[in-house]
Amino acid sequence: MYSDITGVILAGGKSSRMGTNKSFLKIGNQTIIERIVDLMKSIFSEVIIITNSPEEYRFLNLPLFEDIYKWRGPLAGIHSALVHSTTDKIFVLSCDVPLMSREMIEYIANHKSEKPIVFCEAAGYHQPLVGVYAKVIMKEVEKFIASLEINDKSFHHFLKNAVAEIIHPKKLSFYRDELFFNVNRPEDFKQLKKYFTHNN
Repeated sequence: MYSDITGVILAGGKSSRMGTNKSFLKIGNQTIIERIVDLMKSIFSEVIIITNSPEEYRFLNLPLFEDIYKWRGPLAGIHSALVHSTTDKIFVLSCDVPLMSREMIEYIANHKSEKPIVFCEAAGYHQPLVGVYAKVIMKEVEKFIASLEINDKSFHHFLKNAVAEIIHPKKLSFYRDELFFNVNRPEDFKQLKKYFTHNN
């Protein structure tokens, strides 16, 4: 159980491609958000949720915080988490990644790095929505989000210039691409249910 890293669940997306709030889709007998909450609470002694619709998540009885910079994407969610967390570091897990495992989270959290951001390259992509972020980047994030000169406000644009440690977990015994499977569209949810049925 980590007490020096705050577990952060990002549940702030609009779910526009899914057509309904993906956090509340059910796999097995739990919703995605309930699965992720249970996972994070088993690893981190402090867990918070970042969402722009906090009333929907009150039933989970966790601290809820909204984005300070509204509707600026996941980077704004990470910024809000850094502002509100009581620890120097946070571990971010997005609601888009419901098959994530305890082993993978602990592997990333335990990775020794002097860099303020740590995440994986896995399943063919950079996976910054499963990773560690330190408070030292807050000013840099604020400058990026607030900057009128930078037209591309995307998270990946920010990461291009950020100091980040990118780790490669493919050779780990517990690694599989499905851990990072991203659920955004109805067809992704169908695929997710197949994965879940196959592995349970």
